[in-house]
Order: sequence, then structure tokens, then C-alpha cells
Amino acid sequence: MNGLIGRKLGMSQVYSDEGHAVPVTVIEAGPCPVVQVKEAKGQAQAVQLGFGTRKPKRTAKALAGHAAKAGLEAAPQVLRDFRLSGGGEDAPKPGDVVTVDIFQPGDMVKVTGTTKGRGFQGVVKRHGFAGGPAAHGSTRYRNPGSMGPGTDPSRVIKGKKLPGQMGAKRKTEMGLTVVRVDAERNLLFVRGAVPGPMRGIVLVRKQGGRSRYA
Repeated sequence: MNGLIGRKLGMSQVYSDEGHAVPVTVIEAGPCPVVQVKEAKGQAQAVQLGFGTRKPKRTAKALAGHAAKAGLEAAPQVLRDFRLSGGGEDAPKPGDVVTVDIFQPGDMVKVTGTTKGRGFQGVVKRHGFAGGPAAHGSTRYRNPGSMGPGTDPSRVIKGKKLPGQMGAKRKTEMGLTVVRVDAERNLLFVRGAVPGPMRGIVLVRKQGGRSRYA
């Protein structure tokens, strides 16, 4: 397995062996039961993991039956699929539990989450525009400015940065490093910030190598 479902608990700092303060995000990663192993052409291609538990009165019968096939007493609150590499020879079986032990300090990971929703925002906050002159008589303190040429093309060009809904989008932060693994408390300490609010659901996956971003 190369990934887990987790919950962002917040940010803190730890000290390295050299005495440097390292900013970290604390993630409650797992334990994640294996709900289903998806196969194609006779080989395991993906593993469906669960996280958390749902109350019985809030669980649909189809979901309860799906979890019962894996031998789970309660249906997971979150279900996510993780692709397998290498032909799926090391694929776990339904009912197995994947823990934070799959990560080691020094591993490079990528974390996917849903960013905080900011609502409808203007171009100054949404895109970092400088705004108009902050002087007496100015009527465009925070306006976006010109929409483009009026004669040609006589329309607003697609992709123009304008006011609109900000945040609440799926984002993957890459090039993060595992600083510490606490297997007893199922905690993962990752250097840097990850997308989403506190208590937000995140996916932590091994990156495998450096990317063009980090």
C-alpha cells in the first residue's frame, strides 16, 4: 500500500536533532480497513480503504452490506480508492487493516484535501490584484479594471481573472516530508502545510520521487 486516509488535526512544531524548529502538520492517519480489492484482467488494480465509522441509523442498507462483505461491524464514514503499482502482487485482502506504519521518517509524500471555502470574493483577495489608486476622488479602489479591448475582440476573453467563488476545491500539495511517525496514536507529522481546515479529511500518499514542484 502506498497511501492512507487521514484527518488533519492542526499545525505544530518539532525539534530536529540539530535543535532546529520544524513546522509540521499533524495528521491522524488511519487505521484504515480494506473494504474492497478491485481487479481488472485478473489482477488487483486498486484497493478501497475506509476511515472512521458511521452510526447505524445514518448508514444506508447498501453501504452496510458492502461493509459486511469485508467483515466490518460498522460502515466506514469515508471510502476512497488507492491505485496499486507493480501489478498488485502485494495487494491486501478485504478485512485487513492498513496503519500508519507504511510510512517512515524521511519519506516524501503528497497530501490531497479540500481547501477552505472563502465564498464570493473580489479580485484583490482572490487573485492578488493591487487595486486602483487609494486617493480622494478615486472610484475604483478594488475594481478589476479593464475587461479588454472593446473593438477587437469585443468580448471578455475566456479565462479573464474576475470576482467569483474562492476555495472549496480539491488540491494536492506535493513534495512534503514525513518528519515523525507515532504508530501508537496513529499520528503522522508532515513538514509544511496541507490543504483543508482542521478536522478535514485528507489523503496521504507516497510520492515515490521528486516532482517538478519539489
